[in-house]
Amino acid sequence: MKPQEIRRNPLDNVISLDAGSAVRATEFGRRAWKLARLSALGLPVPPGFALSFECVHGLSESGAMPDLAGIDAPGRLLALRSSPLERDWGGPATLRCIGVCEQSLPALAARIGPSASLDIYRRFIGEFAMTVHGLNPDDFAALDPVAASSSDAAALRGLIDRMLDFYREEVGEDFPQDQAVQLELAARAMAKSWDSTSAKILRAAKGAPMDAGMGLIVQEVVSGIGTGITGRGEIQFVDSKTGKPGIFGGFRMIDPEKPSRVTALPIVGGADGGTTFEHLCPDSVRELRRAASRASEGLSDVYCLVFAMRSGQVAVLDALPVERSARAAVQISVDLAKAGAISRNRAILQVDPRSLIEFLHPQIAADTPRDVFSTGLAASPGAASGKIVFTAEDAQTAAAQDEASILVRAETGPEDIRGMHSAHGVLTVRGGMTSHAAVIARGIGLPCVVGASDLRIDFAGRVLRTSDGRVFSEGAVITLDGTRGEVIAGAVKMVSQDLGGSFSELLDWADTVRDLGVRANADTPDDARTAREFRVDGIGLCRTEHMFFDRSRISVMREMILADAETERQAALDRLLPMQRADFSEIFEIMRGLPVTIRLLDPPLHEFLPTTPEEVVEFALAMGLPEAQITSRMSELAEINPMLGMRGVRLGVAMPSIYDMQARAIFEAAIEVNRGSRAPVVPEIMIPLVSANREVELVKRRVDAIAEDVQREQGVSLEYKLGVMVETPRAALRAGDLAATSAFLSFGTNDLTQMTYGLSRDDAGRFMRVYVNEGVFPEDPFRSLDVEGVGELMLIASQRGRAQNPGLMLSLCGEHGGDPSSIRFCKVASFDYVSCSPFRIPIARLAAAQATLLSRGTATRAAETK
Repeated sequence: MKPQEIRRNPLDNVISLDAGSAVRATEFGRRAWKLARLSALGLPVPPGFALSFECVHGLSESGAMPDLAGIDAPGRLLALRSSPLERDWGGPATLRCIGVCEQSLPALAARIGPSASLDIYRRFIGEFAMTVHGLNPDDFAALDPVAASSSDAAALRGLIDRMLDFYREEVGEDFPQDQAVQLELAARAMAKSWDSTSAKILRAAKGAPMDAGMGLIVQEVVSGIGTGITGRGEIQFVDSKTGKPGIFGGFRMIDPEKPSRVTALPIVGGADGGTTFEHLCPDSVRELRRAASRASEGLSDVYCLVFAMRSGQVAVLDALPVERSARAAVQISVDLAKAGAISRNRAILQVDPRSLIEFLHPQIAADTPRDVFSTGLAASPGAASGKIVFTAEDAQTAAAQDEASILVRAETGPEDIRGMHSAHGVLTVRGGMTSHAAVIARGIGLPCVVGASDLRIDFAGRVLRTSDGRVFSEGAVITLDGTRGEVIAGAVKMVSQDLGGSFSELLDWADTVRDLGVRANADTPDDARTAREFRVDGIGLCRTEHMFFDRSRISVMREMILADAETERQAALDRLLPMQRADFSEIFEIMRGLPVTIRLLDPPLHEFLPTTPEEVVEFALAMGLPEAQITSRMSELAEINPMLGMRGVRLGVAMPSIYDMQARAIFEAAIEVNRGSRAPVVPEIMIPLVSANREVELVKRRVDAIAEDVQREQGVSLEYKLGVMVETPRAALRAGDLAATSAFLSFGTNDLTQMTYGLSRDDAGRFMRVYVNEGVFPEDPFRSLDVEGVGELMLIASQRGRAQNPGLMLSLCGEHGGDPSSIRFCKVASFDYVSCSPFRIPIARLAAAQATLLSRGTATRAAETK
């Protein structure tokens, strides 16, 4: 076989595999393209040639077979393999040993022996019949099972004669005894198989167009024919789980007397100390290592080499990208870049930002059995095991006793925050991706599964019941997988988080590239410390309401809310002021030198009030008031739809003393921290739930007045900014008005999505799966930003806002701030930064770098080099 003589026939569309770059994937398929590249890199690829998509399609429609004269040397057998544009699209199975026939048997027997040659002939008849005519090869072996497993030449000869008769009876013609005829029949059959209706439907399910083409590859067969060490194997030199160097794979050694008989060997030594391929062929392993290295350098990735051995000689049949875990993907990309095989930009681009979750949280080990008894929404990634507790207080008690717990609730509320901080994981029966439990859990890095609607909680009996009748009592150990949304019985093996090494190095590279800022949604000093450890650019959202739910403060907050007179309210606020100031001082100290955006009080006041009769009694005793007076005042404050009632800026307008206290606490804390500092904090005050610029003007006038008072009292000047959280469609549409009095607009996409769609972000999880499955929404709009609707509002706002104020800072601070596709949108929309929960900062840093590179066209150039 001399493929070098078959360069390119423009009519037949045939090209040799040693033609290098002339073998294009779009014309001959990815496998042919890759083999040509490997051959050009000097790897020992068996000689052969490729038939183009056009040629194969012609064969399907009874077109002429290309002239392949000169390839059929006596005893040289061929393999016919499919080569679609994408490997995942499938294709007919490889047919090997084309050319074995009565005429070629003597030459083949002279090389490998009579029995081995007859065994190959026997197997080929059955495989050819299956490929070309759809017959079952087992029917052929069943003619004489004893002879089929024998290595006796006479027995095999007798079986083959019966098989040839059976073939004639089933097909209606003699088995072809000419290599060219065998090759043409097989090629036509494969072409017709590819163009069949069922094959097209199966490919379409994998994303292939209905008219996708397939090429064919004809190569000399290597494995299965020869003396000495003969067989096929796979080898790779990195660990698929970690990406670290090593030797992995297996080899199927063929019995030279009976090619159908194989022995499986590991490439390197196992625990039993048995025979290995490396022991038998150490030189071949070294040759394959050199080949893998050249493949990595030439194809910019690490590969598992599919190889064959014939008489001790290595041949590379294919190179498949090494399968890899998220951790291995990062390690491999960094190692390739450091070795010069790819650029740092390419390394940044080829890692999925979402996969970094595996580094940030403990995960369940891949090989661990799972007894899953419920599933819900994967609200916060990571995994944790612990005993079931049903109240926040019990979670705190367990933490005090150094016991891991899983807090199980129908749904969580602000009163559960202390318990969530104490628990190792949170499971709720109700809720969606932006429910209270989901948002808080993501913020503090707590594994969380929400919306496990097939579970029932019996609080009286303190048990958890499953849909299949299982019962888990309080104290039973369960495991949450917040990455998959699974609830598992018992404890399982875990893999710990890993924030050093290649993970840290890749993010360092990303930071040198990205021009989109990444800030944190951080409500507490602990959140701020976590964010700082993740190399954040500042705090983009500090939700002050979470500071009031501490047991030492909630009573004072309730006194302020339930006060009948302004003097009583002010007295409570005066007690809250030093608490707020201390919180801000600690956060400013942690974030010294970086911007901190503080959102003024946002939620409806009912969230701070007692929710159970027991809490009402406790609060009445603490206040020294009758229970009736407390419940009466609570009734006066009740709202039909509190999430659309007196909350956000409406509190600041109707009850301005609350925002006055918060502004004073912010300014006093900033001055205290900045005194004598070379890295001052610039506080950014954000007004929530704005709909009209007049609201901003009213709040801004009071905030500016307080700033003047504090600066005069302290005898220092202070730089600060005031802006708006855009959460209502009207605010987005009137952004030009808002920009006249605001230094920044930050889009709170949780509420903006809720109000744009008219969806409850807490309840949408009940039907969201159905909507996504039915194609109503392409994705949960609370998980990934709806660029067509919500995104258009944001674009309108950004254009109108900057037309009024060219220096207006724009950002996104909702849950979408940690979603890679939403981050790409923000880059296209020319936003200044995104803000996300602390444990999503690394994901956002990498996604922001990728968005920057994509905007520069780097991805296109990188793709062209593949």
